[in-house]
Formats: sequence, structure tokens, C-alpha cells
Amino acid sequence: MNSSYSRISSHSFAFLAAAICALTASALPAQQLPPLTIHWDKVTLVSKTTPTLQVVVNPPLRPGQQLGTASYKAVKELGADYVRYVPWLPYPRLAVAELEPPTPQKTSWDFSLIDPMTKDFLAATDGHSTILNFSTIPQWLFKTDKPATYPTDPNAVVWNYEQGTELRDPTGKELGDYYARLVSWYANGGFTDENGARRNSGYHYKVPYWEVLNEIDFEHSMTPEQYTERYDAIVSAIHAVSPDTKFVALALAAPSDEPQMFEYFLDPSHHKPGIPIDMISYHFYASPRAGENADTWQYTFFDQEAGFLHTVRYVEAIRKRLSPATRTDLDELGVILPGDNSPDDKMPPPKIYWNVAGALYADLFIELTRLEIDVVGESQLIGYPTQFPSVSMMDWTNNQPNARFQVLKLIKDNFSAGDKLVETSAESHDISAQAFVTSAGRKLLIVNKRNRVVDISLPDAATAHVVTVDEQSGDSPARNLPVANGAIKVQPFAVTVVSW
Repeated sequence: MNSSYSRISSHSFAFLAAAICALTASALPAQQLPPLTIHWDKVTLVSKTTPTLQVVVNPPLRPGQQLGTASYKAVKELGADYVRYVPWLPYPRLAVAELEPPTPQKTSWDFSLIDPMTKDFLAATDGHSTILNFSTIPQWLFKTDKPATYPTDPNAVVWNYEQGTELRDPTGKELGDYYARLVSWYANGGFTDENGARRNSGYHYKVPYWEVLNEIDFEHSMTPEQYTERYDAIVSAIHAVSPDTKFVALALAAPSDEPQMFEYFLDPSHHKPGIPIDMISYHFYASPRAGENADTWQYTFFDQEAGFLHTVRYVEAIRKRLSPATRTDLDELGVILPGDNSPDDKMPPPKIYWNVAGALYADLFIELTRLEIDVVGESQLIGYPTQFPSVSMMDWTNNQPNARFQVLKLIKDNFSAGDKLVETSAESHDISAQAFVTSAGRKLLIVNKRNRVVDISLPDAATAHVVTVDEQSGDSPARNLPVANGAIKVQPFAVTVVSW
């Protein structure tokens, strides 16, 4: 993620409409919606979609930290696949294993701060697929006017570590060698360094997926040609030491601005022979304006989502045309509030915010499942004041998963790849609804996108079991919701699952 997400603008007309509607929204009684229509015998498609999350390395994840311990407990209990692990740029000592260039006399390889965090992550995700992304390239690999500096304190934040656009070794071999040694440290028990010395780790972890760099449109401002060359160099080097690893590419921050990146990278003719293009990734964060609240978020978030879904459709058209076997992972989905990381960034958002943001993820899950996206990743496990607090899935004030995490758990516990989507009609722009035939039976996912209660009539209500994540459930798991007179009363921004 990057503060440049402020470039994603609100839809001005929707914002004005939201402001007008908000004057009376809070005073409206519960709205009675038309009955849901579900045709259980009309399968529209079979789901390919896996819900998951990303874990971004922050100091609270260091061993012994209460928030980190609670967070990894939640991740282990969640049991998701394709969990993304990203040591990234603000903390060079926690993300870069060779901070100084090698000399004939010595090398600077040091995993003493990186290993404990990585081992905790791999323990919490044991038995499930993971996507590792050590996204921060050692700065000395780039041409710069002077060497980049970094804090002595591993917990100190530095935002200007990444500099330069041209590698000092234009062949990319030096870059590929760094990542091959990094992977060998975890997969092959160690590696031989630049001076021929053997460095042993004793680790023999599986590395099922490796994501090659992050937000390349921002980090080092890579062109399509530069990224493709660097991707090929890194993939070739890693494949030599870990032949079974598959790769995720691009991780674009602003995909709607980069059609040329997809067009160039997904064309196999631009890659060296034998280079796989297993999966691509890109990101979306809703970005409201300062001063907005729940009455306007209810329009801003979902209007911006609609714009992102247009981007997904055009990217999918490019992917299917150029590289149809390549899969898609949308591995950073969330909201960044305008006050994040500012000097006034000291207090948590209001509680209802976590429900609005959770509802956005749930709605994205429905829409992206319909678009046959393979992986839908919520961002991110830990945020806190000064470190994108509005993106957190943990409440740093009480060390508990918040409503965003509970929404992911509700979805993951009920829906998975292989479920059958059936024809579903909600006849309302205020809610989203999709029915599934799962291995556990018939289920319905409902998202209330509005800041008001809605009454929804259910088919076969007498046999329905309903659970919901809403403002009343708070940081707790989904609560039971009673069915009365054939209907349920769905709270503002609730994410609800009905089972029969």
C-alpha cells in the first residue's frame, strides 16, 4: 500500500447525492424490501474463488508482542489458503536480508530479525498455501547518487529507503541471485554467499507461491519492460533452487492507470522461454474524502467499488486474450481513510466504520466470485496509528479481531471454490445477495450496503438458520439472527449468511 492511494478520487455526483440523502437517512424506519427470489435449480457458474487476507510485517508482529500473538492465533484459527506475507519498505531491517553490498572481505547477510517473524507466520499458516513476497529490494542494487540510509532501530519507520529506477547490474543477475539465496535460506537449509561461504539455516519450508515485488507502478516506478525483465530474472533464479514454486506477478497499486502493464507483461512473447506466468495480482482501496462519515461512506465506498469492477473486467479481457491459463489474485482489498498516518492519526475510527469496510469486502467477494477471480484477499492483518490504522483487521486497543476480520471468517467458513452459484434476485440497490449450493447445503450471502435497517423476507423461512456480523456483534464472531414472520431484520452494513 502507498499514500498515493489518495489519487483514487470519489465520484463527485454520487458524493453530492449521498450528502443530500444523508440528511434524512438516519431518521428512516426499517425498509421492507421485496422478497428474495432464488432459483436453486439454475446454476450460473461454479465458484473458483478463495477468500483470504494479507499479513504485512509491522513491529507488533515481532515475537512477544501481545497484538502479534493474538493476531497469529486468529490467523491459525481462520485456516485460510493463499495468505500473503509481505515484509515491506518502511522497515528495512525487518524486510531486507542483505542491507549492505558485498565486498571481497565480507557480506552483510543477516536474518536474525527476519527469521523469528517469518517462522511465526509459517507456523500460523501451517497446512495451508501461502504467498511470500519479500518485496523490498536491497537499495544498493540500484544506481543512486549516494547510498540509501536506514535507521539503526528496526522498529523505526523510514519512507525513503527505496530510491532509483536503474539496476546497477542491468542484466538482472545480481537481483535474481539475491532472491535465489533468500528462497534457499528458507527452502534448502541455507545458501552459498557471494564470497563462497556456506550459510546454513536448517530450514526446509515449502514455498508454494512467491510474489515478485510489490506495487511496481509506485516502488521504483518500473516500466512494463523493466518489470518484465526483472520478473524473468527473479523467476529464473528462484526456479533453479525451488523448482516447484509458482509465481504471482505485478501487484499493481493503481491498475486502472496501467493498461499497458497488463498488455505487455501478459504477452508470452515478451518473456524468456520457459518463464511461467502463473498468476497476476493488483489492488483496490476505497478512498473517501475528509469529513465523510457512515451516511456518505454508504455511497462512496460502493460507488468506488463499481469503478474498480470495471477495471477488473478490462483486465480480465486482456488476460483471457493473451494468457488465459494465468490466474488472478486481488490481494489487497480495503479502505484507507484520509487521516491515516497524519499527525492527528491517534484515535480509532468509529466502530461502525469496521462494519462498513467489512460490508465492502463482502460485496467485493460476491462480485469477484461472479467474475471468476481466483483469490480475493482482504488487507491487512495489523494496522495501528501511524501505520494505516483504517486497514487493520485487528483492534489494536484490545488485541481482538475486529468486524473486518469477522466478516472474512464468516465468508471463509461458509463459502469456497467449488460452490455452485445459482440465479438470485434481490431487486434492490441497497443490498447484495447471492445464493450458493455448497458441500454443506444451501446458503445465501446478504450484504446490507446502507446505513439503515432493512427487513428481508426469506424463502423457506421456517427452516432457515441465520448468522450475522453487524455493529451489535462488534469484535465478536457472527451472532445468531432471529427469523420472525418469515423475515429477518438486517442491521446497517450487516453481512449475513442464511443456511438451510
